[in-house]
Amino acid sequence: MKIITTALVLAVAGFSAAAEAQQITGAGSSFAAPIYGKWAEAAAAPTGLKLNYQSIGSGAGINQINNRTVDFGASDMPVKPDDLASHKLLQFPTAIGGVVMVVNIPGVEANKLKLTGELIAEIYQGKITKWNDPKLVEMNKGVTLPSLAIAPVYRADGSGTTFVFTDYLSIVDPAWKSSVGAATSVKWPAGNGAKGSEGVASTVKQVKGGIGYVESAYATQNHLVTTHLRNKAGQFVMPEMENFAAAAASADWSKVQNFAIDLNDQPGAKSWPIESATFVLLPTDAKDPAQSKAVTKLFDWSFANGGKIATDLLYVPLPTTVQNQIRAAWAAQIKG
Repeated sequence: MKIITTALVLAVAGFSAAAEAQQITGAGSSFAAPIYGKWAEAAAAPTGLKLNYQSIGSGAGINQINNRTVDFGASDMPVKPDDLASHKLLQFPTAIGGVVMVVNIPGVEANKLKLTGELIAEIYQGKITKWNDPKLVEMNKGVTLPSLAIAPVYRADGSGTTFVFTDYLSIVDPAWKSSVGAATSVKWPAGNGAKGSEGVASTVKQVKGGIGYVESAYATQNHLVTTHLRNKAGQFVMPEMENFAAAAASADWSKVQNFAIDLNDQPGAKSWPIESATFVLLPTDAKDPAQSKAVTKLFDWSFANGGKIATDLLYVPLPTTVQNQIRAAWAAQIKG
């Protein structure tokens, strides 16, 4: 009887702890979903917080926080200062990650194919339509490229990853900038859309000749076939932590407002060329300030304790100086 009684006490204690956990809600960036999930899991016990996060794309996340249907929004595209002011939002970054190209070319293994931003732009403009196009063959001597149609895949939903990708193409290719531009959703000249990173990845996996773009953590977790990319220094680099970190290290945070830094096409021999910070959008006029305080508590714990979790998922932790600037912004703008 004593054993049974003890078990019941422990069960009740466990139930009470679970019942007392404060739940916070967030929505948006699929780019950030892997790290937010792992951070929340690790932070649950020490912080007493439970995160319900919806990976629905940056555009939808911005809409949800504007409408105050979640405690925080998440976007990989920095929000413009006027929009932050009009919707009474504080914007801050949480981590840095790379966007990588994934392909499905029979006989071509991971990181054997070399691509440049200009070639990717031509593929997504429908100017290069076969994998054995002379430009690709010349770039990839020693790699057998088949006479196979290229099937570009893009995000059909409003996506911060799409913003990062199209912003990069706009930087490296004037024709792309003038005809398509950079946004969370653009009018694609070629290819087919798929919803979410899951949709892009599964479509590329299923369609021979497929090519798409996803966040690095997602590519790693799902064992997707990635490629080399040529960076600003003219070097072909692999999608790996060392190169993501090199691009992040080149960033100058001192010249940006609202932490809205653009990390694409950074200088440096090792820098990965398509990279972004991911951002949280937090109300400065929350109806329940305790919820906003809980959000800052979660990310404060993650900044202090989640560095290894970030690097294991191939995200680059923010510099300590930037973390401290974020904490100062919380103290100044988040009431309660």
